[in-house]
Amino acid sequence: MQRNIFTEKGFIHILGPNPALIPGDEKAWDGYVIESCDIFKDHHTYYWYYHAVGKDKDLWPEGYRIGVATAPSPLGPWTKYEKNPIMDLGPRGSWEDGWVACACILKEGAYNIERGTAKYYMWYSGGSYKEGVVGNIGLATASNPLGPWKKYEGNPIIEDFGYLCGVVRLDGKFYMYTEHPIGVTDHGPFCLATADKPEGPWTRYEGNPVLPPGDWGAWDASGFSEAKVLYHEGVFHCFYSGSRTPKLESIGYAYSVDGHNFTKYSGNPVVPKEGTPDASAYAEVQALIEPPFVYLYHTLRYISKKGEDLGIQVLSINPHFSLAMPILNLDSLAPSTASGLAACCPASLESVSNLVLTTKCTYDADAKAGLRIHVRSSYDGTNYDNVDLYSFDIDLKAGQTIRKTVELTPKARFVKVIAENLDNSCSATVKIAATLGR
Repeated sequence: MQRNIFTEKGFIHILGPNPALIPGDEKAWDGYVIESCDIFKDHHTYYWYYHAVGKDKDLWPEGYRIGVATAPSPLGPWTKYEKNPIMDLGPRGSWEDGWVACACILKEGAYNIERGTAKYYMWYSGGSYKEGVVGNIGLATASNPLGPWKKYEGNPIIEDFGYLCGVVRLDGKFYMYTEHPIGVTDHGPFCLATADKPEGPWTRYEGNPVLPPGDWGAWDASGFSEAKVLYHEGVFHCFYSGSRTPKLESIGYAYSVDGHNFTKYSGNPVVPKEGTPDASAYAEVQALIEPPFVYLYHTLRYISKKGEDLGIQVLSINPHFSLAMPILNLDSLAPSTASGLAACCPASLESVSNLVLTTKCTYDADAKAGLRIHVRSSYDGTNYDNVDLYSFDIDLKAGQTIRKTVELTPKARFVKVIAENLDNSCSATVKIAATLGR
């Protein structure tokens, strides 16, 4: 029997830097709704694809388009691509004139900087509001993960197959997983189609669905939103959102040796929604495996407010780990100002025993005073103390970049940091990372 290291060792949940991506401004193409698509690593860059809707209907009158953000590490910080959206709607009257979403990326061949020999495939879901069909699947190609993307002339490559979850290439065969059929709550089971070429023809698996919702009363009884399936060390892995009640999803795990028959993990859910302060749901879950960690990228919904952001959760299969994550990134901290708690991502200490804060500050050449870092604690991750748990200063070296690491032993469930600029005339650049260990 094929060994599955995840089920053998189990998971430790670590809260990622949330929110990791937020909608743009009111005029932006992604200024209203933003939801997670695929995560893809190429060389030393991470690409997080997402679909979004604009708030200004004069500029963006129709539905979802696809964009991408990049980062130097799996936890960010993330920078939206300046030429977004990278995938737009089709012409009026086409099968995809209403929305395009749910991107999935695969790479073929080695990239050569001079010849550009690599080929990137993007499968995606699309639809027209006039058709009444929820989700045809299209294909596009590019020589760079950022595009430009050229749509396949034979699109759609498979019709009426829901929301795309992921495509796996194994031994010359392509496995396409989708959420289909889509229920009234936008949830559904997972189904499979296979092909010998990216464009097909695609054959639907006769035994669909390959991953059905749980039985009545189960934690995932209401069905799932789209979630990536990936292949690692001889096993198909799926980290998916599910719940008893629609739109209140936690994250579970299922696995398969043959790609057709999935078994749900006995310890589900592996990431309960209560693990993120103020979270009401995780949806559209994508996964990246970099042992000993599994990084989960998802849409993040809230209890206290409307709207959605994008968030990250981390699972460790090693009980002794060290994980560094960015929690505060300020391109410019104005003179005599403090960053405030809202600018900082919470660091959860529930699964860790060690906390190290590393501050990287770049001072102006005329700076006369340094920074002060304030550490505030919280019992629930939502309500923070208004007095410091710790504070420390960053030495001033005008015109230079200073890096300072401080090890702390707080007795708290959550912490955030505030950066205070003590200089009354010069701005500073501030980046703070929290290294969580056990």
